[in-house]
Amino acid sequence: MTKSDLKFMPEFYDRYINLVPENMALVEGLKASRSDYHEIKNLLEKHQDFRYEKDKWSPKDILQHVIDNERIQAYRALAISRCEENTLYGYDQNAYAEHTNASQRSIPDLLEEFRTVRDANIYLFKSFTNSMLLKEGVCSNIKVTPLALGLVNIGHAIHHLKVLCERYF
Repeated sequence: MTKSDLKFMPEFYDRYINLVPENMALVEGLKASRSDYHEIKNLLEKHQDFRYEKDKWSPKDILQHVIDNERIQAYRALAISRCEENTLYGYDQNAYAEHTNASQRSIPDLLEEFRTVRDANIYLFKSFTNSMLLKEGVCSNIKVTPLALGLVNIGHAIHHLKVLCERYF
């Protein structure tokens, strides 16, 4: 399924979904983008602790954030696909970032974790039927589907890759 299969574009998440190419199938997009960060490993290592402003994240922090977000969106997609009726909560990305040990980790370790999480999510999204991908749930008071959340994972990673390339390297 592709973003053209979305019955509606969820508010807030559209900023990430719109970064996904129009005809890119969800699972293929997850597979294709799983090595994007590995391709810039040398730049990540060279600038791993750089912050372009005092309170901005380092590349290590950004990688950890992308990993955390990947897990959160996958959980949300799983819950909705399994007919969770409760509203799913949002999360405060800055609070999460404040409570990691990303600064003590190596870039290769973070890249390996990203690849492992992405691989697990590929299996998760491959396991969903089309009707499961189109189930509707509510997250942070926004109506969303597992398909949209999977596309968010692709687009969110693209977004932060662009930020790294524009502001860090």
